[in-house]
Amino acid sequence: MALDRTKPTVTLCRGCCCGTSKKHPDNDHEAQVSSLRTVLHEVADLRITDCLGPCERSNVLVVTPSADGYRRGGRSTWLGYVFDETSGSAIAEWLRDGGLGVSEFPRSLRRHRFTRPRKRR
Repeated sequence: MALDRTKPTVTLCRGCCCGTSKKHPDNDHEAQVSSLRTVLHEVADLRITDCLGPCERSNVLVVTPSADGYRRGGRSTWLGYVFDETSGSAIAEWLRDGGLGVSEFPRSLRRHRFTRPRKRR
Protein backbone atom coordinates (compact mmCIF):
# COMPACT_ATOMS: atom_id res chain seq x y z
CA MET A 1 0.00 0.00 0.00
CA ALA A 2 1.47 3.35 -1.06
CA LEU A 3 1.72 6.17 1.44
CA ASP A 4 -0.30 9.32 0.88
CA ARG A 5 2.42 12.01 0.97
CA THR A 6 -0.23 14.72 1.39
CA LYS A 7 -0.54 13.47 4.98
CA PRO A 8 2.05 12.90 7.70
CA THR A 9 3.05 9.32 8.49
CA VAL A 10 3.24 7.78 11.95
CA THR A 11 5.49 4.71 12.17
CA LEU A 12 4.82 2.68 15.29
CA CYS A 13 7.42 0.26 16.61
CA ARG A 14 6.18 -3.19 17.51
CA GLY A 15 9.53 -4.98 17.75
CA CYS A 16 11.33 -6.76 20.52
CA CYS A 17 10.34 -4.31 23.29
CA CYS A 18 7.67 -1.95 22.06
CA GLY A 19 4.27 -3.50 22.06
CA THR A 20 5.20 -6.57 24.05
CA SER A 21 3.60 -7.75 27.25
CA LYS A 22 7.00 -9.09 28.33
CA LYS A 23 8.40 -5.56 28.75
CA HIS A 24 5.11 -3.74 29.42
CA PRO A 25 2.70 -6.26 30.96
CA ASP A 26 0.24 -3.60 32.17
CA ASN A 27 -0.48 -2.25 28.68
CA ASP A 28 -3.03 -3.49 26.17
CA HIS A 29 -0.86 -3.20 23.08
CA GLU A 30 -3.52 -4.28 20.59
CA ALA A 31 -5.89 -1.68 22.03
CA GLN A 32 -3.17 0.97 21.60
CA VAL A 33 -2.77 0.14 17.92
CA SER A 34 -6.55 0.18 17.47
CA SER A 35 -6.84 3.52 19.28
CA LEU A 36 -4.08 5.07 17.15
CA ARG A 37 -5.75 3.79 13.97
CA THR A 38 -8.97 5.45 15.08
CA VAL A 39 -7.57 8.84 16.10
CA LEU A 40 -5.21 9.06 13.12
CA HIS A 41 -7.83 8.02 10.55
CA GLU A 42 -7.87 10.58 7.73
CA VAL A 43 -5.18 12.62 9.56
CA ALA A 44 -2.08 10.49 8.95
CA ASP A 45 -0.96 7.16 7.57
CA LEU A 46 -0.18 4.65 10.31
CA ARG A 47 2.56 2.14 9.64
CA ILE A 48 3.56 -0.69 11.93
CA THR A 49 7.20 -1.77 11.84
CA ASP A 50 9.34 -4.29 13.61
CA CYS A 51 12.10 -2.55 15.57
CA LEU A 52 13.07 1.11 15.38
CA GLY A 53 15.97 0.66 17.77
CA PRO A 54 15.89 2.80 20.95
CA CYS A 55 14.35 0.05 23.09
CA GLU A 56 15.05 1.90 26.34
CA ARG A 57 12.35 4.42 25.28
CA SER A 58 9.66 1.97 24.27
CA ASN A 59 6.95 2.47 23.11
CA VAL A 60 8.56 4.39 20.24
CA LEU A 61 7.05 6.00 17.20
CA VAL A 62 8.31 8.32 14.48
CA VAL A 63 6.21 11.09 12.94
CA THR A 64 7.25 11.99 9.38
CA PRO A 65 5.95 15.20 7.79
CA SER A 66 3.69 15.45 4.80
CA ALA A 67 5.31 16.62 1.55
CA ASP A 68 4.11 20.16 2.32
CA GLY A 69 5.42 19.98 5.88
CA TYR A 70 8.78 18.77 4.60
CA ARG A 71 8.99 21.66 2.13
CA ARG A 72 8.29 24.01 5.04
CA GLY A 73 11.18 22.62 7.07
CA GLY A 74 9.52 19.82 9.01
CA ARG A 75 11.69 16.78 9.73
CA SER A 76 10.92 13.43 11.30
CA THR A 77 10.30 13.54 15.03
CA TRP A 78 10.93 10.62 17.37
CA LEU A 79 8.65 10.08 20.36
CA GLY A 80 9.15 7.62 23.19
CA TYR A 81 7.20 6.28 26.16
CA VAL A 82 3.95 6.66 24.21
CA PHE A 83 1.46 4.44 26.04
CA ASP A 84 -1.80 6.24 26.63
CA GLU A 85 -4.74 7.56 24.63
CA THR A 86 -3.95 11.09 25.76
CA SER A 87 -0.63 11.02 23.89
CA GLY A 88 -2.26 9.49 20.82
CA SER A 89 -4.96 12.16 20.84
CA ALA A 90 -2.35 14.93 21.21
CA ILE A 91 -0.44 13.53 18.23
CA ALA A 92 -3.63 13.35 16.16
CA GLU A 93 -4.64 16.91 17.07
CA TRP A 94 -1.19 18.20 16.14
CA LEU A 95 -1.32 16.38 12.80
CA ARG A 96 -4.87 17.60 12.19
CA ASP A 97 -3.43 21.13 12.50
CA GLY A 98 -0.78 20.27 9.89
CA GLY A 99 1.98 18.64 11.94
CA LEU A 100 5.69 19.00 11.30
CA GLY A 101 6.70 22.16 9.49
CA VAL A 102 3.15 23.51 9.56
CA SER A 103 1.99 23.74 13.17
CA GLU A 104 3.78 24.17 16.48
CA PHE A 105 4.88 21.05 18.34
CA PRO A 106 2.47 20.42 21.24
CA ARG A 107 3.69 21.27 24.71
CA SER A 108 2.04 18.10 26.04
CA LEU A 109 4.32 15.93 23.88
CA ARG A 110 7.62 17.62 24.70
CA ARG A 111 8.53 15.05 27.36
CA HIS A 112 8.13 12.30 24.75
CA ARG A 113 10.36 13.84 22.05
CA PHE A 114 13.97 12.72 21.72
CA THR A 115 16.78 12.92 19.20
CA ARG A 116 17.12 9.93 16.92
CA PRO A 117 20.04 7.79 17.99
CA ARG A 118 22.94 7.61 15.56
CA LYS A 119 23.73 4.21 14.11
CA ARG A 120 27.02 2.79 15.22
CA ARG A 121 29.48 1.81 12.53
